[in-house]
Amino acid sequence: MPTAIVTGATGITGTAIVNALVNAPEYTEIYTLSRSQKPTPHPKVKHATLDLQSSADEMSRSLSHIPGAITHVYFCAYLADPDEAQATRINGAMLSNFIEALTKLGKTTELKHFGLTCGLKQFGVHQGQPKNPMREDDDAALFWLEQEDRPPNFYYTQQRILEKAVADHHNKWTWTVTYPQDVIGVAKANFMNLATTLGLYCAVSKELEGSQLVFPGSKTNYMAFNTWTSARLHARFCLWAGHTPKSNNQRFNVTNGDTQSWQDIWPRLAARFGCRVPENMFPSASPESPAERNSYPGYESSRQLLHARPPVAEVAAKIGLLGEFRKPSEIFCQIDLEKWAKRPEVVKAWEALRDRHGLNQKAWDSATWDFLKFLLGRDYSCIASMSKARALGWTGYADTWEEFDKTFEELEDARMLPRVKEVKG
Repeated sequence: MPTAIVTGATGITGTAIVNALVNAPEYTEIYTLSRSQKPTPHPKVKHATLDLQSSADEMSRSLSHIPGAITHVYFCAYLADPDEAQATRINGAMLSNFIEALTKLGKTTELKHFGLTCGLKQFGVHQGQPKNPMREDDDAALFWLEQEDRPPNFYYTQQRILEKAVADHHNKWTWTVTYPQDVIGVAKANFMNLATTLGLYCAVSKELEGSQLVFPGSKTNYMAFNTWTSARLHARFCLWAGHTPKSNNQRFNVTNGDTQSWQDIWPRLAARFGCRVPENMFPSASPESPAERNSYPGYESSRQLLHARPPVAEVAAKIGLLGEFRKPSEIFCQIDLEKWAKRPEVVKAWEALRDRHGLNQKAWDSATWDFLKFLLGRDYSCIASMSKARALGWTGYADTWEEFDKTFEELEDARMLPRVKEVKG
């Protein structure tokens, strides 16, 4: 019977994978590893505190209590660092030492599959406009953005470490790498938690005078198209890949299967939280100059230029667009969310919601306004193709708006957001 280890088990993707394993009858034991929090208790789940920044020998001691063989590993842990070279060093060592620790303990003798969760930074979406749609068989200059003037990417390092480890073990086990995008899910203390921060913005906007839900990003972003990933769907994919021979030693985009845009989602958010969308939400833009950059009246804006060359520039000549990408992409928000969250009236509105609905202050304190600013302010679309997975038999699908709605309900249950029924009266 399959047994699994999940690292980063209390993060967004890790939590969803643990839940999927719990509901999969074929898995008899699940070992969850994280630095601090424990996952939701269940008879099949055994938890251990593990510092993935420790040495292989130290990890071996921490993992020595795990009896018997392990058949599947789902590696979802990572450590963020603003210095990308440092992030590459740290996250590469984490994976390398973890695999070495498993080997020292003899836990790779029965191992069948190792799943590594990465993301669409593989295509450089954090550096600017990608080539759309992003495909796993894209030109190497797009898929491995390693030109001399570009920063390192720890996803690349981790994938090479994993491939080498499998080769060193004479290919007795297989691997899969997944690239989810802008993951929708729940985790109480997690870097880049999109739904929590977005929900807080909506709930506080409802509490403020006028209950207007102003899109804080740019008009360009509002009109752009994107694909998102449900943490639940990603978990289902990981289990599918772990038991589907055709997926062995393959890399996959994993998104919901629909294409969405804030122009559709934003009015739904307003209706859900009892807000209204302003009739003219981008007063500084006009049909003649839709990209004009000015603050929303009464607020401060923010602007950040990304890498000098957006990723798509690497293949501009090949796709017939030479010279089209001479300027860097940018992140523009007509309302600077980090400054918005510190405004006295905003803090007062949050405190009123917190006290009235018994909300967890940590939700506000750990909100990732900088990450939400990036998602709402980028001036390009991000579409990931699911054709490769579909061709191999994957049929999973999730409606992006429904996943947002379900996740908000979970956050309400966790007292991280107020219940909309109470807010709307």
